Amino acid sequence: MSRTRIVNYDVLWDRISTLALKAGRVSTRPILTLWFVLISKETPKADKMLILSTLSYLILPIDILDAKRLPVIGWIDEIGSIGVCISKVRKYITPDIENKVEAILDRWFPEFINYELIED
Repeated sequence: MSRTRIVNYDVLWDRISTLALKAGRVSTRPILTLWFVLISKETPKADKMLILSTLSYLILPIDILDAKRLPVIGWIDEIGSIGVCISKVRKYITPDIENKVEAILDRWFPEFINYELIED
């Protein structure tokens, strides 16, 4: 008996990448981090459900606070949900995940230049 998947990860990835290219590099980093924690085999199912609900809330057109009506305040619920989710799954963010995120960000946003801190 084969298991059917409830989530189509390909569609979710397409939506995330479309949203990310509009949001910019800084806003995309936590979204991609959550994505890689979601697809990691080390992440427990309960935490995967939390990540899935957070990412779904970002890409679905339903909002508690509408960003079109309340331009600045409308993004608070998305920022809050990402912040809570990242803090809950922080222990599953590995250096490998961080490297994957940076590689994708460099590919999607090539105009970004790393600046070095010059110390005296």
